[in-house]
Amino acid sequence: MRLTPRREEIDAVKALLESPDFDSADQMAKAVIKEVAGILQMRDWVALVHTWKDGHRGLNFAPFGNEAEAKAFASKMAVGGTGHLVKLYSPGVMLANVGGKKGWKGYCFHPECGHAPATHSAATAARGACQIPTCPCDGFRK
Repeated sequence: MRLTPRREEIDAVKALLESPDFDSADQMAKAVIKEVAGILQMRDWVALVHTWKDGHRGLNFAPFGNEAEAKAFASKMAVGGTGHLVKLYSPGVMLANVGGKKGWKGYCFHPECGHAPATHSAATAARGACQIPTCPCDGFRK
């Protein structure tokens, strides 16, 4: 799996590595692993779903960072049948869309919110307003 780190992801891990709050390397390692797992949970992935020639379910492979990576993998495999690409939506983003996620570079202008643009109204009178009742934000970043 190819992974291109994003600036905010690098900054989050770097903050842990430079933090004086850890008493041991074990504590720091656990914190870094949890942070990276949380970061990866916020990404969407692609799966290669395989079907044998007789129509039965086949071999499934994931995660891939993008469709090109999945297609490159499929071109190297010679198992027969057909393959389809399926987008795997991030469970972390789905949860953040409902409850927000502090520290996540979300879309709302309000610093306590991390909701995605899909939760914001496109209606003229309420354009940009978040539709999550508990959210105080009134617009989002593109």
